[in-house]
Amino acid sequence: MELAYSLFTTAAEILIVSFTLPHLYLPIAKTKHKKPQPIKPCALPAQWPDQGHLQLISGLLCSKQGKILERLGFCSEIDFIRYTQDGKKLREDPKLFIKDLQFEDVPVRVYQPRVPSAGLRRGVIYFHGGGWMFGSISNTGMGYLGRWYRLAPEHKYPSQFRDCLTASIHFMKTAEDYGVDSACIIISGDSVGGNLAAAVCQALVSRSNFPKPLAQILIYPGLQAIDFYLPSYQQNCAVPLLYREHVISCCLKYLEKDVSVLENVMEGSHVPLDMKLKYGRWVNPDNIPEEFKIRSYKPHLPTSYSDEVYEVAKPALETTFSPLLAEDSIVSQLPLSYILTCEYDVLRDDGLLYKKRLEDSGVPVTWYHVKDGFHGVITFMETSPLHKMFPQ
Repeated sequence: MELAYSLFTTAAEILIVSFTLPHLYLPIAKTKHKKPQPIKPCALPAQWPDQGHLQLISGLLCSKQGKILERLGFCSEIDFIRYTQDGKKLREDPKLFIKDLQFEDVPVRVYQPRVPSAGLRRGVIYFHGGGWMFGSISNTGMGYLGRWYRLAPEHKYPSQFRDCLTASIHFMKTAEDYGVDSACIIISGDSVGGNLAAAVCQALVSRSNFPKPLAQILIYPGLQAIDFYLPSYQQNCAVPLLYREHVISCCLKYLEKDVSVLENVMEGSHVPLDMKLKYGRWVNPDNIPEEFKIRSYKPHLPTSYSDEVYEVAKPALETTFSPLLAEDSIVSQLPLSYILTCEYDVLRDDGLLYKKRLEDSGVPVTWYHVKDGFHGVITFMETSPLHKMFPQ
């Protein structure tokens, strides 16, 4: 009976999503935004209303189908989603040489223009998103160097960060072998890829006698696990593609922890008082512009601290997991930064808070906000925004 009820509710959710999403996101195709300088993001495809909605619904149905198959005992939801994602390939670009290589035993994919260059080129290192559990370089097609880090939960934190850092260091040391100027390398990523890019960038600027990244590009990144009641988390807690519960669930699975503490972590019971006071300077709704608090936001009342929950979630408070918590001495060394945020995204305020921290530390920031955007929006574009940002 319990399984039948579960399947019924899942089927109902699928029907609701299918009928409501086209109306929920239809304004996206009609909104135009001023292009910021010095980096220009790409325009949304002309066919967005049809193609974008179909892909969005397809992604949500895939997750629901995975839940059904897991409950029936056929396969795990994670394996099913990975299987469907592996079948999605971007069209080949005849202007590029593409090579799969190993950097210090870390698999990478290198994209190089076929057109010869008179001098050394700029380089872009890109880390894909996917909640640390999904995605690969095979279906991203972004950047000069695509990184295929090991995935959770099979590989425990911080394996993913270490893979990304190892590959980045190797590429920066050998950049000229690929026709790239080591002083002109950009670290980038979307979603958890943006999280990894921010953490890697902080690690690189901390190294002495080593080339510093030219810039970092963070596309709707998740940057902290302190406060899950920021305005964007309240306003967009049930907005596809990324729900608040999904964020915390992915975090706990990434850390290989028991998801039974999800509600406690959401309420903030995992953060000791001294950490709340210290990090409250940086992770604070007061640092969010008022224009982003208009929609359904109420200040969250403090909750009681739990030693038990803290011991479970403690790694989430490390800077390799939550780059927003890095010390000022590190943040002030970071390079030129580009941050993209979306209005209908639980992670929106992570980007806004990092933007403020960077600016307060004297780091130049270019910020682009997609007023009608939602989390994962660039995955529905066949052409990567990075190709538009860095034309040949």
